[in-house]
Amino acid sequence: MPIYLDNAATSHPKPEAVVRETVRALTEYNANPGRSGHAAALAAARRVLRTRESLAALMGAQDALRIAFCFNCTDALNLAIKGSLRLGDHVVATALEHNSVLRPLGTLAQRGRISLTLVAPGPEGFVDAKDIRAAMTPRTALIICTHASNVTGAIQPAAAIGQMARETGVRYLVDGAQALGALPVDVKALGCNLYAFPGHKSLLGPQGTGGLYIAPDTALNTLREGGTGSSSDSLLQPEELPERYEAGTVNLPGLAGLGAGCEYVGAKLSLIMMHERELSQALYEGLSAMPGVALYSPAREADRAGIVCFNVGDLSSSQAADALSRQGIAVRGGLHCAPMAHRFLGTLRRGAVRASVGWANTFEEIEALLRAVRDLL
Repeated sequence: MPIYLDNAATSHPKPEAVVRETVRALTEYNANPGRSGHAAALAAARRVLRTRESLAALMGAQDALRIAFCFNCTDALNLAIKGSLRLGDHVVATALEHNSVLRPLGTLAQRGRISLTLVAPGPEGFVDAKDIRAAMTPRTALIICTHASNVTGAIQPAAAIGQMARETGVRYLVDGAQALGALPVDVKALGCNLYAFPGHKSLLGPQGTGGLYIAPDTALNTLREGGTGSSSDSLLQPEELPERYEAGTVNLPGLAGLGAGCEYVGAKLSLIMMHERELSQALYEGLSAMPGVALYSPAREADRAGIVCFNVGDLSSSQAADALSRQGIAVRGGLHCAPMAHRFLGTLRRGAVRASVGWANTFEEIEALLRAVRDLL
């Protein structure tokens, strides 16, 4: 395996406990949770509930049943967006959003169902809550902000935006794709109604997992309906959470592994966060000392998740990433599914190289990347 610095896409490696629990779900209690009363099904249901409880503890959620499992963070964002909006609503989002936000909104806007305003960040890459407020209209029904940019890692003032959303009574959705498991998250302190997250990034779980926290007194229309194991005599989807938003069989092996990942991260979050900050700062400082390297991430380690975004000389981001790959270093080049962020950075044509650290990376690996970039220059 190469030196892996693409953790913002998918974390690697997974802790042994994650692998072990995923295998256990396939071999020891491989049954349908919530559908049957035999021992294996009950064991599966207990494992899913424990995962929900571990997530709630990590997010500061008071009620674990208000976390609905989804296919991934994109699925959770689609549920939050399409489940919230009605014909004629106005949405305020930021120009830093991932296509998992921009494309659902763009589709709804193109079909004439909503109007949309995208708020640009300031020169340092952070959105100002005052600019969000200035963009609102009497028809604004939803505010959306990424917790941390997947391009630059810049941590946004999510709590300040949440306070403004509470004061104005507008529903607030936070995209936690690069935050949960990497940063302290408290959904109550953030003031959000909805918090979407993936399982396969900083939570260290398997791919194909994720979810949505839904605050009390926040109701969503469903995107899909079907079997839930409850209220089976009704032709309508049950009102109770989480069954209302979890039609069909959940991904038991994935959620079992995710639960183990949450438990691992929950026990070591402060250590993981400190380690990743130190690694990313060493990388940032090393790159900043090289003439010919353009850096796009915030300079202060406290202002970013474990992401450092840069370009090398006159190379396109894809050329640089390919050259690093040939030297055994895995990073990502391109637009990172966030075109408006690249428009703001001035890298829409060129893209940018993204190195993203994880819990298992080392300073020796950072030094290897720095040596490789020097060679490219």
